[in-house]
Parts: sequence; structure tokens; C-alpha cells
Amino acid sequence: MSCILVPIDGSDNALRALSYVIRHTKQYEPLTLHLLNVQIPIVSGTVHLFIDKETIHRYHQEEGEAMLAKAKAMLDDARVPYTAHIKVGHIAETIVAMAEQNKCDQIVMGSRGLGATSGLWLGSITTKTLHLAQIPVTIVK
Repeated sequence: MSCILVPIDGSDNALRALSYVIRHTKQYEPLTLHLLNVQIPIVSGTVHLFIDKETIHRYHQEEGEAMLAKAKAMLDDARVPYTAHIKVGHIAETIVAMAEQNKCDQIVMGSRGLGATSGLWLGSITTKTLHLAQIPVTIVK
């Protein structure tokens, strides 16, 4: 039995990673698939003076659902069962924590473009996830 976590940020790279999992579903069977969208916390103290926690929570949920929409549609079309999660936190740390919490065997994620703080080939989130994870991480270009 395989348990795979696919982080979804709404990008084409993340959807390519999910396509990879869908194409290889037979190899993973029986498969438990977890989609994860991580929302960045709103850390400004002054925001909390003007916007209540429920509104912020609703905002994170709506944004997460929007980011997961295409991924869910792809899985529904392919008839691949999944569980979707929306979490708030530091992205790489939350990805690894969710993989551990769900006893995943593997993380499959998209690569990312170059940035000022990223590695030569991988984005900073991908690089940090690779560094923190204790399970295999497959990077899909």
C-alpha cells in the first residue's frame, strides 16, 4: 500500500506532479493520496486588530479551495480517490509534518523556477522540503 502526499499551490508545476501520480496510479496501488495546500499565515499583529480570526480562517479556506480546484477536478476525472487538506503555516515544514502525520511513503511535488534565494535548479520550498523530509521526495519538472 502506498501513501503519497502531493502539495498543491495552484501552479502548473504542482499540477504536473499530480499528473505524474495519476499516470503512475497502477504502480502505487493500493494508493492513499493526500493533496495539501499550505496557506501562509497572516503574522501582522495589526491585522488581527481589524479582522477577526473567523474571517482570516475563511479567507485561508477560500484561497486553499481555489488552489486545489484544478487538482480535485483532475483526480475526479481520473476517478482517483483522495483526501484534500488546507493548512496554515510555514510551507516546507507543514508539507513534511503532514507527510509524517499521515504516514506517507513519499512526497511528489513540482519543481520551481529560479529565485534570489533558491537553488540553481529547484525552488526554495522544494529544496527545504528535500532537506527536512525523512521519506523519498520525487520532484517533477
